Order: sequence, then structure tokens, then C-alpha cells
Amino acid sequence: MRMSAGFAARLCALPLFFGIPGRAAAAGWPDGNWPTADPAGLEIDESQLHAARDYALTGGGSGCIIFEGTQILSWGDQAALYDLKSSSKAIGVTALGLALKDGKVKLDDPAVKFHPAFGVPPDANAQTGWLEKITLRHLAAQTAGFEKPGGYTDLLFVPGTKWHYSNGGPNWLAECLTLTYGRDLNEVLFERVFTPIGIAAKDLSWRKNAYRPDLINGIKRREFGSGFSANVQAMSRIGYLYLRDGWWKGEQILTHNFIEAVRQPSPAFADLPAHDKTHGEAAAHYGLLWWNNADGTLADVPRDAYWSWGLYDSLIVVMPNLDLVIARAGKSWDRAANAAHYDPLKPFLGPISRAVAGARKKAAAPPASPSPVIKRIVWAPANTIIRKAAGSDNWPMTWADDNALYAAYGDGNGFEPFLPEKLSTGFAKITGEPLNPGGINIRSPSGEAKGDGRNGRKCSGMLMVDGVLYQLARNTGNARLGWSADHAATWTWADWKFTAGFGCPGFLNFGKNYSGARDDYVYLYSHDADNAYDRADRMVMARVPRTRLREQNAFEFFVRTDADGVPVWSRDITQRGAVFSNPGKCYRSSMSYDAGLKRYLWCMTGPGADTRFSGGFTLYDAPEPWGPWTVAFHSDAWDTGPGEMMHLPTKWMSADGRTVHLVFSGNDAFSVRQGTIELHGDK
Repeated sequence: MRMSAGFAARLCALPLFFGIPGRAAAAGWPDGNWPTADPAGLEIDESQLHAARDYALTGGGSGCIIFEGTQILSWGDQAALYDLKSSSKAIGVTALGLALKDGKVKLDDPAVKFHPAFGVPPDANAQTGWLEKITLRHLAAQTAGFEKPGGYTDLLFVPGTKWHYSNGGPNWLAECLTLTYGRDLNEVLFERVFTPIGIAAKDLSWRKNAYRPDLINGIKRREFGSGFSANVQAMSRIGYLYLRDGWWKGEQILTHNFIEAVRQPSPAFADLPAHDKTHGEAAAHYGLLWWNNADGTLADVPRDAYWSWGLYDSLIVVMPNLDLVIARAGKSWDRAANAAHYDPLKPFLGPISRAVAGARKKAAAPPASPSPVIKRIVWAPANTIIRKAAGSDNWPMTWADDNALYAAYGDGNGFEPFLPEKLSTGFAKITGEPLNPGGINIRSPSGEAKGDGRNGRKCSGMLMVDGVLYQLARNTGNARLGWSADHAATWTWADWKFTAGFGCPGFLNFGKNYSGARDDYVYLYSHDADNAYDRADRMVMARVPRTRLREQNAFEFFVRTDADGVPVWSRDITQRGAVFSNPGKCYRSSMSYDAGLKRYLWCMTGPGADTRFSGGFTLYDAPEPWGPWTVAFHSDAWDTGPGEMMHLPTKWMSADGRTVHLVFSGNDAFSVRQGTIELHGDK
């Protein structure tokens, strides 16, 4: 797969969906109608919204704007059905997302694998030798080479060598998926998508075929090209499903990896020439049957914006950066002579983007989309916080083979009875229950260190694997690995260090003595800085076989996830990529696996000049160690100081995963606070 320098630059300019600035949706999920809000009360520029609405109404019709889960503007008859024309492609491709999630297909599978008669008629296509090369990705990305009409048309070029807008290619895709499921796709989509998100048959319907016979192998045949009629309320719900990364009220309907493939150009196709100039150089801003702004053609619109677009200017617009969905249908807008393809969108999308962007900048915002699983975390009252080991901070910890927690502390004297000297690294064995913990100081001449702040070695991560304790030590010039076979009494140090970017690393903790681990690897992560004191733009991750943890050349560094969501790793640390991005705000953190919820929980220190006594933090969650990361809890100003580091010990998680205990160094102490996790769908 090739990737030009130009496309790589454009891709880097796109914010990761799970790392963009944004605050949690105010209303969450719609029950019945969308909740409504006054734009002025949200500090949204109403004049800009009204300018966009007035432009939309030059073509009549209806529309609505959904900001942070709340409808802030609507016009026209919300129940009226409109012929969506090619917006139908973007709705239909949802069936591809289901097939990917079900494991029935892969994007790079050849279409003939699912459709023996694929591409024929006309018979001339079989003589080209190209049919076997056409993949499902080609069909969805408009690079398969079929002529524009939706019937049985000729192939124009070798697949994957040009971009050409077609109805026929998407209709072949619909047939492949119909044969894959052996069912009418209308039934599949209503069962799996439309009904769960609140769309009824009165809101959306599939018209009779315009190009192809009614049946295929005795099954109702559907066309993705120009297939649906719908009202704008149904359109907005589809957009909101995509905005929320495929989740709806705690149910994952579509996968993150499918949404990622939909919303941006494939690296293999982004620089392809167009077969004709009807749509300009469209390959640079076309994903999987959705248009997008990845190349910045619309200067006033976020680059992560993407949309369906059909004749008559029917639109479902998704802007993750602005937590925004827009639906519009009606008649076509006027085009100026020689207008560029995207020009008619500018008077509509530009004002809306400007109106909402101002409100987003004023918001105290968490740096990712809200969790689709965790509704909120309720912390026990501040007066119930347990505080011990006054004067000691950090507290990375792990659940050991003897059923105790082993922890390291910094810049303190440990638990009572206090040590006579202050240590920058000391060790303790934590026993008892979370609301009545006990601590026993462990003396270790080979592990302890002295020196305040930057001047002393400190532990940033602890892990027990197969009876051996491991620690990651910072303030050593990037970070260094040490291990102990006698429960922290004596330590051996690696003769190597990380060379870049892992200045304050931590381990991903699973269960007792690393039980319940997802595989035979150990995972670690850090903000991408060479020390613990500089905030970074991104978080980075590495892995190493658990049996080779002490070997420097056994480490692999996370680069990215591919189109199927599979992580790509490299032995070269300079190739490390972002597992999470939040410019200027990535800092000290810890990660634990909540087995009851089957979610990875990542605590990250937030803003505050001295977080020992005031400030905030964010708790992210994800289905895999590499994401996608969403916000389970966020506060810029918690009701107590969160400390410089915090941890969720797996030993102190309930079996159902809903009760957790945060250990944090607020007030320069070993501080414990209980949290209760509420899930979407809870009554």
C-alpha cells in the first residue's frame, strides 16, 4: 500500500476521533424526540446558524442541527420524507460495517468471493482480467472502475488506479452483502441498526429498484445507489450513531475501525487521479461512500468532518471535533457557473462550524468523546477519603502472588512508623481492605533512592509477573527497568534504558500475579516525553513478551492500528505512533484492566499547577489497550487534589467491575476513594 508525503501530511492534520478536544454530550442519547436547547444559552452564535438555515431554505425542505446530543435548531417539516438519492450510499454502507463487525467479510476481500457472478453482465468485463482484483474496499471507495449508471455497466480501468464516481459499484457491493447474509438488507438494517436507534418504517424506506431486478437468488435485492427516502430526524440519528463511534446507549452497533475507514480517505487511494473532473480531485476527500474534508477544501470546516451527499443536496453531516450532527433535505441549491464541486456546501457548513466552534472553545472540555459504556462515575463523599502515609506521593502498585499489593512511593517516609530518612523511592506492602488499608514499609538498599523532585530516581510503574516484581524508574534519563524476585527486598537493574519518549512509563495491570492477562505480552505506556515533568502531545505504548521483559531488543512499539483494527508494531522506537493524542495535555498516567466490565481504564493527571491540593484528572476507557479511548470521567477541578499520580488497583475492583477504588497522592498522602460506575442502560 503506498502513501504519498502529501497524504501523510493531511492524515497527520486529522485529529484522532478519541483524542480530539470535546466535552461529553449534554443530553447523551435521545428518547423519542431530541431534547432541545436555546443556542444563545450555550453561547452559540445564532446569527451564523440562521444564515446557514436561510441558505438551506433557498432549496426549501427541512433540517436539524444536533449539538452535544441536543437539538439547537430545526426548520421545515421534520416528518416529511425526502428522496435522498446518493445519500443512500452512505446509509447503505452501514451494512458493510455490520458484516465487518460480524466477521463475515474483510475490506480487502475480493468481491468474487461473495458473488460468483460479480461484474457480469456485461460479458466484456470478464475478458478484462480485472474482476478478480476488485475488493469490497474498491467498491466502497469508488475505485473499482465501473461506469456511473447503477445497472450492469462496463469497467473503465484497472481497479485501484483511478477514482470514479459510480452507482454501479455500490450496487454490486449491496449484492455482495445480500448474498453474504442470505437476507434482505432492509431486514438486516432495521433489525440491527434502524430499530435500535429509534428509526421506524414511517421515517425511512427503501424505494423499488431503479436499475436491477427485484430478486437475487430468491432474495430481495437492494440498491445502495439512490435507494432511500427518509426524514431529517432519521437522518440525524444515523449521523449521531457515526458521531458516537458506532455506539448507541451502551450497545456497540458498528466498530471504531469501520467508522475510521468511512470518515477519511484510504492511504492507498487518496492521491489517485480522477477518471473525469466532474467531482474535482475527489480521491483526496472521499472515504467509504462518505465525503469528507480531510484535505481542508472547506477552510472553515473542521478537517475531521464527513458527510453523505446526494442529488438535491441531501446531507448527513458529522463533525466529531464540534460534537455536531447536521441533517438537511429538500431541493438542490443553485450552482454558479464553473463552481467547484464543494462550493455549494460552503454557505451552509461554514456558518454552522463557526457558530459552534466559539462555544466549544469556551467550554472546559475533556479531550475525547464520552464513553459509550460508562455513563458516569459517582465518587464517595470527600469526607470518606482514607489518607495514610502522610508526605509520600506517586504510589504505583501491583497485585502480587501473595495476595498483597506492592507499591512504591516518592519523596516521603512511607507508612507509620515512618522511616527516619526521606526517600525519593521507597517500597511498601499494602494489606487489608480498601476502606481500611494497612501499609508495611519495605527496606531495600538496592532499590531505594534519595533526592527530592527531579533530583531523585522515582518509580513510575509496578507490575508482578510470574512471581517477579518489576518496576519502571524515571528521572534516570528516560526510564530504566528493575526487577525483584523477593518482593521488593532486593533489586537488579537492566543495563539499558529507553532511548526516547518513555520518560514516565507505567505498566498495564491485570489480575493477581498477572492473571487474566489478554495475551502473553506485557504492555507499558508513557506520555511522549523524555522526562516526567514536560507535558506532551500524545501518549505512546510498547509491548514485550512476558518471558523476555528484561531484554531491550524484545520490545515492540505501537505504530498505529490498521483498517481492521489490528495494531501495527515496530522494533524501532523512532517509529512509535500515538495511541492517544491531546496536544500539550498528555501527562502522568496509569492503566488497569477492569475484568468485570471488560474495559481498560486509564487515569491521567489533568490541569493544575500543584495537583497535590487542587486540579483535575480524566479517566478514559477502551475495549483494547490501544483504544479507542473515550471519557468515563473528567474534571478540571475535582473536589479534592487528585495528586501527581493515581491508580486503580485491580485487587480492589468488585467482581462486576462497578465498584473501584482510586489510590491517589492528593494532599501528599496515600489516599483512597471509592467510585461507583454506572453504565448506559442502567435504570
